[in-house]
Amino acid sequence: MRRRTEDVELQDVLPGEAGGWALGSLGAAANAVTVLRRTTWTLIVAGPVLTVWVLVSRPAPVAPVVAVRQEQPAVGQSAGPGGFAELFVSAYLAAGEGTEDSLAPFLPTARDVTLRAAPGAQRAQELAAVKVREVSGGYWSVTVAARVVPHGATDTKAKPEGGSEAGSAPSRAVLRYFQVAVRSGAGGALSAAALPAEVAAPVSGEAPALAYGQSVPVPAADPAGQTLAGFFAAYLAGSGQLDRYLSPGTTLSAVSPAPYSRVEVAQVAETGTNDPGAQQSTSADGARRELLVQVAATDAAGQERPLVYAIAITARDGRWEIGSVEGAPVLSKSSARADEKEAQ
Repeated sequence: MRRRTEDVELQDVLPGEAGGWALGSLGAAANAVTVLRRTTWTLIVAGPVLTVWVLVSRPAPVAPVVAVRQEQPAVGQSAGPGGFAELFVSAYLAAGEGTEDSLAPFLPTARDVTLRAAPGAQRAQELAAVKVREVSGGYWSVTVAARVVPHGATDTKAKPEGGSEAGSAPSRAVLRYFQVAVRSGAGGALSAAALPAEVAAPVSGEAPALAYGQSVPVPAADPAGQTLAGFFAAYLAGSGQLDRYLSPGTTLSAVSPAPYSRVEVAQVAETGTNDPGAQQSTSADGARRELLVQVAATDAAGQERPLVYAIAITARDGRWEIGSVEGAPVLSKSSARADEKEAQ
């Protein structure tokens, strides 16, 4: 009786929980175990079914997109109508009977072309687009200069005066000109509208008037002469340090490897004056002069070649320094106005 009394008292003290843990009935625990067992077997049985469903429902792999080869050479596209015309003329000159398909990348109607000359009877040794004229939007007329060499010829010199004997083919390279009509189509792709047309050499334009005064030998009294002499010796002949002749902030690299062994400043002209030596070293800091410098450069074989540079020099600390090497000589105002009128 005493033990039963203790059990009753214990149940009164712990009515279903002890130390934070739930004390469910044995029947509830049995039910929970049964549910877990059934769930486990359900998952085991359903596993293969789910796997098959995933495989069946997986989307079909997408085939990789194969790049379509362009009929238009990429070089022609990046080079514009001028470069495209050069490539076309080169292919045209080398093509012949049976090789008309070589023109297809440039001429969409190449299948209708019939050539009679033997393939490779001639080739273009050098090509350059010398004139590009826009006929209309996206349509150009391009004149290409080609140095044409007959089959078997190796001499790169131009045909001598008087030409070859009548009826015989020239044995040396001949400079010829071809006009090509180039059209821009969808996506910027270029194509030729027709076969090239051989034309006469373009008429040379008039020499532009420059803004410089008279060219004279470098005056002995002009302190800029020493700067120019030292600069060109370092720039073209690798003699001395180039930086010592440059203004602060001017970045320039010497020609490498040095193409000449000796360089001399032959003549100099200056904008706004016929006396380049008029300004002395007393010029205020920041003073600027624009010069056209003629240089006599001699290579290791003793061959002399004239060169012309547009140079801007600036004054600093009582001496002249190279401010910049310009990309082109300065034009006079009359020449600049003429160019603007032509562009209009």
